Amino acid sequence: MSTLICGSLAYDNIMTFEGRFREQILPEQVHILNVSFLVPTMRREFGGCAGNIGYSLNLLGGDARIMGTLGAIDAQPYLDRFDALGLSKDSVLVLKDTYSAQAMITTDLENNQITAFHPGAMMQSHLNRADEPKGVTLGIVAPDGFDGMVQHCEQFAAAGVPFIFDPGQGLPLFDGETLRRMIELATYVTVNDYEAKLVSNKTGWSEQEIASRVDALIVTRGEHGAQIHHAGGVEEIPAVTAQQVLDPTGCGDAFRGGLLYGIENSLGWATTGRLASLMGALKIEHQGPQNYAPTRADIEARFKQAFGYDLP
Repeated sequence: MSTLICGSLAYDNIMTFEGRFREQILPEQVHILNVSFLVPTMRREFGGCAGNIGYSLNLLGGDARIMGTLGAIDAQPYLDRFDALGLSKDSVLVLKDTYSAQAMITTDLENNQITAFHPGAMMQSHLNRADEPKGVTLGIVAPDGFDGMVQHCEQFAAAGVPFIFDPGQGLPLFDGETLRRMIELATYVTVNDYEAKLVSNKTGWSEQEIASRVDALIVTRGEHGAQIHHAGGVEEIPAVTAQQVLDPTGCGDAFRGGLLYGIENSLGWATTGRLASLMGALKIEHQGPQNYAPTRADIEARFKQAFGYDLP
């Protein structure tokens, strides 16, 4: 059983400004804004939705096959990471004379952020085809280049592969008609609570109407857990209390890794949602989207501690 994860591969360059943006930006002068921030510390993290989701699924022992694009100028560190993690690179397309997608994130002492995002190779994600890899039994279309997201949904559906549609940060790119088409093609839809309202506004469909068109609608609600709307009703998924809250970056992707594992292994919605919730909590305890590294035994122990029964 293989899960094809379509989405972005990116580097996150995270810098800290040891001051406060509000002390450097004069509201009455924003029409001639010209500021520079000294950032003494910087770290580079492996990221992108496909990379983060695949990392989570791989930790659980799932067969994660990541489909994404990298730029040849800076691809090698990520390709080396795939090798180190034992992940297949067969569906990773490296494009010449191009940078990989990357975010430049500057955070001040009040946790305000200014981010610049360069999509780079991600804009060519449609050059990959979701219907070409063999042996795929489940898929997900996560945030990526717009054309790639649309075409990968169409290709999964045409190939008869059940898949999750996860529009996420790509939602502003979709109009109502296209969103309705993607939902009707999908087997599952997952969004956070804010995105759920945005999808409803754009499509004109309520959450109940969206849920009626798919096998399940999964809505994450941060510290309030998640809700899974399915034919049997609504499964309320509790949040798992983290040992420490360090960094929420990539928590939604970690959740989706657990979601894919549960669906692929037919764990049922109650257990699938709880496993996904646990993966998000494990991630938030660490800086960066791919720096948590529990063993399978660690995951099973934390699952039983949180929910009182063994992970199947």
